[in-house]
Amino acid sequence: MNLRGVIIIFRQRKRTKIITIIATLLIIIAAILYGLANRYLFEHVEVVVSPNNVVTQDLPVKQVAAQAQSDDWNYEDDNETIHIKKVQTGSGADTITYFVADVTFNKTTNLLTAFAKNAFGTNIIENTSKIAASNNAIFAINGDYYGFRNDGVIIRGGTVYRDEPARDGLALLSNGTLQAYNEEEISSQDLLAEGTTNTFSFGPTLVTNGEVAGDFSTVQIDKNFGNRSIQDANPRTGIGMISPNHFLFVVVDGRKANYSRGMTLNEFANLFHELGATEAYNLDGGGSSTMYFMGRVVNNPLGKGNERGVSDIIYIPKS
Repeated sequence: MNLRGVIIIFRQRKRTKIITIIATLLIIIAAILYGLANRYLFEHVEVVVSPNNVVTQDLPVKQVAAQAQSDDWNYEDDNETIHIKKVQTGSGADTITYFVADVTFNKTTNLLTAFAKNAFGTNIIENTSKIAASNNAIFAINGDYYGFRNDGVIIRGGTVYRDEPARDGLALLSNGTLQAYNEEEISSQDLLAEGTTNTFSFGPTLVTNGEVAGDFSTVQIDKNFGNRSIQDANPRTGIGMISPNHFLFVVVDGRKANYSRGMTLNEFANLFHELGATEAYNLDGGGSSTMYFMGRVVNNPLGKGNERGVSDIIYIPKS
């Protein structure tokens, strides 16, 4: 074989090697992209849930429509009273805008939960307003976005859907109280025995036994891809209790200059404390933070008026 033939063979082998390397890299990249999409985008339905199965609390006796009184910010019937107010503090870059819903139940704790698309699993999302409308809600906020992670203790309507203890959780009991707890210290069965109807797994606990829960500088919820620091000023959603069957729901707007910068965890905890909460808990925030009332979104998600899909809501149905 002459020199020219050797050179041709060498070049062909080199080209084949390069093509093989490129093909291998493309396969690796495709596998990585598929893995990410499978984890964070593709829906994985574990349980299809009938709306009625999400509710275990006794519903209040149906009210005659004429007995309910409401306007854009208030609702009252024989069982529940809802008062919502918009608050704006500060000025310029330090402006904070937030919404407080003060809710009292007289007879029955009519505080329920619902899943996006009536299904439990990961990456199953709908806008808060759509889930609320589908469940005939008067009032709703986004929940803990359980579907973004694979761990946590998730009890809804008295059914255990996930039992992977990981962090501080919040339990809603049938007697109209909230109880923060360590998921790794109390079993799901013990929670159910105590009368727990729903749990939320996000956090941290903001107020407990009437006092701000502590230092939030090292709080970690999870380490999923795309998380922002939760200590900084951000849009927020939280739930608190003043006394049994007297709840506070707070949604803070953020990330829009001169309208609302959001709140830090310390500011959020202090707000609940100032409002009189004896217990309070941080739910999913950021673009998820949404408050719905009487057919409309009352806050301004991310300052753009665009909701982000979530996996679940906490709501009050029409009687």
